[in-house]
Amino acid sequence: MATLKTPITTSDHVRGQESAPITFVEYGDYECPHCALAHPTVDRVQLHFGRRMRFVFRHFPLTEIHPHAGIAAESAEFAGAMGLFWDMHDALFANQSNLSLPTIFVIAEQLGLSEIALRDALETRQYRNKVRSDFMGGIRSGVNGTPTFFINGVRHDGGYDYASLVAGIQMRLAADMSA
Repeated sequence: MATLKTPITTSDHVRGQESAPITFVEYGDYECPHCALAHPTVDRVQLHFGRRMRFVFRHFPLTEIHPHAGIAAESAEFAGAMGLFWDMHDALFANQSNLSLPTIFVIAEQLGLSEIALRDALETRQYRNKVRSDFMGGIRSGVNGTPTFFINGVRHDGGYDYASLVAGIQMRLAADMSA
């Protein structure tokens, strides 16, 4: 059973309260079609569990097969530095079918972010270390594809459809309560 090796820190992007009984971590890639399919499902799972869940997204760009994934992850980090991580995150998935540098710049503009500052951040690789840190934490935790989910620190090896994720979370909660 694979477990999450990298603890949640203030550098993570988190929706929900630290005290929530469910911590749901996704390692994802903005250019991965499976992650795009999972994205609305994850939103629905968050709605289902409400305040009982905190959701953490970590980058796992598979740049060998998804050439824009690394740039997209760095762009999300850039937006995050301006308090707009989740807005960029959602927009990148919403525009995955035409993900490109020009698309990322349009998204940034729509969010009120400076294209010049984003270009500079990408050229200087300002956020590369954060993306790489997420990726390496994923490797240490047994992630080898996307999306990969962890429920309270244990990798979810089931499907990523709504029923499978909800059942996996409920089983993990029951196991944690009986331990």
